[in-house]
Amino acid sequence: MSDLMTLTSALQQAGMRLTPQRTSICEMLVESEEHPTAAMIYAALKPRFSSLSLATVYNTLDTLVGLGVVNVLGHAGDDKVHYDADTEPHVNLACLACSKIVDIPSEHVTHLDAEITAVSGYKLLGARVLYYGLCPACQKKQARAKTASIPSRSRAA
Repeated sequence: MSDLMTLTSALQQAGMRLTPQRTSICEMLVESEEHPTAAMIYAALKPRFSSLSLATVYNTLDTLVGLGVVNVLGHAGDDKVHYDADTEPHVNLACLACSKIVDIPSEHVTHLDAEITAVSGYKLLGARVLYYGLCPACQKKQARAKTASIPSRSRAA
C-alpha cells in the first residue's frame, strides 16, 4: 500500500511542486476505500481549493500512475477510470451494477506473479487482477426486482 509519504515523495522526485492541492489529492487516494475517479477527487476537493482544476487532478494522477505508486483500475460498469493507491498484489472486485470496488487480499496473486516471471523472464513492474460481477447487495436487489415482476396467480386471475 502506498502511503502519503510515498506518493508525495514520488511527485517531488518527478519534479512536481508539492502544492496543498496535490498533497490533498494524494491524501484522498491513500485514505479512500472507494477507488476514486478523477471526477470524484475533483468534486471532493474543489470546495477547499477554489483554484483547483480538473487538469491538475488528471496530471497528478497520470504522474503517480507513471511512477508506479498508483494503479489504474479501469471502469467498474460506469465507464469511468478508477484509481487505487494499494500497489501490493491483491484482487479487485468490481460490481457492474453499483460500481463499488473492493480489495481482496490473496496470496495466490503473489504466487502468480512469481510464476509469470519464471515462465516469461519479464521483470514485472505491476499487475492488475480485476474481477467483474454483482456485489451481494445488488444480487439481492435483482432478486427482489425479479420477484416483484413475476405476476402471482391471484393477480393473473
